[in-house]
Amino acid sequence: MLNFTKMTGLGNDYIYVDCTDGTKLKNIPEMAKKLSDRHFGIGADGLILIDKPDNKQSDFKMRIFNSDGSEAEMCGNGIRCVAKYIHDHNLSTNDKIAIDTLAGIKKVKILENDEGVCNEAIVDMGEPIFQDKNIPYNVYEPFNKDLDINVEGEKMRFTVVSMGNPHAVTFVEDLDDLQIEMCGPVIESNPIFPNRTNVEFVQIIDKNNIRVRVWERGVGETFACGTGACAAVVASGLNGYTDEIVNVSLPGGKLKIEWGKDNHIYMQGPATTVFEGKLE
Repeated sequence: MLNFTKMTGLGNDYIYVDCTDGTKLKNIPEMAKKLSDRHFGIGADGLILIDKPDNKQSDFKMRIFNSDGSEAEMCGNGIRCVAKYIHDHNLSTNDKIAIDTLAGIKKVKILENDEGVCNEAIVDMGEPIFQDKNIPYNVYEPFNKDLDINVEGEKMRFTVVSMGNPHAVTFVEDLDDLQIEMCGPVIESNPIFPNRTNVEFVQIIDKNNIRVRVWERGVGETFACGTGACAAVVASGLNGYTDEIVNVSLPGGKLKIEWGKDNHIYMQGPATTVFEGKLE
């Protein structure tokens, strides 16, 4: 039997498996696809494994597999839930932990309420990446916040950035009129992006508030995306639309994102346990 925990960050839900006890899984991509199926499996945006780190600089390691079986570099909502899992299962007594990901080591501060319950966390997401080869995208020229892509015969302008995983951000007048199912997969799989890309559609409300819808690579539209919210704030700041601290409204709820003086992006948001179970 395999123990699992279903957790969510603003509706961005994953299945979490604790491998720190030596649990070894086989054919993880296929497992992620089957378990994520919302009709024949548990139902989730993917599978996240919590394990011991491979280096001395980290306290834990996380691996993220999307619902299509592809492995992702980083998940902002997922890492907050990993921190909550570690806290709730007494895997660490520290309120600050370092978690190793394919996007590097991320530092997370666990926030407790007056009863000692962790329902929220702050993540140091590191510095945004603008070098084309490190995002990556195949337009090898000095970084330009304006990248034009032909989408179904219409030219759309994007700001491309990496938060450890690739993001293409575009600005729209009204998110409610957006046909994301049509344009999302076209942009995600554009040959400009050799590893595909996440896509963020942003509506500016004011200097401190934006609305965002996300087409997540390997998943489709999700209720929320932590790295996508960070990328949206970075792109909004680069284009002069927002200030350093921005409230990001996603279909699943709100995240608070700060572009700090140290050039690091700090993300604060909730983490929730949905249920626990066992798999044969």
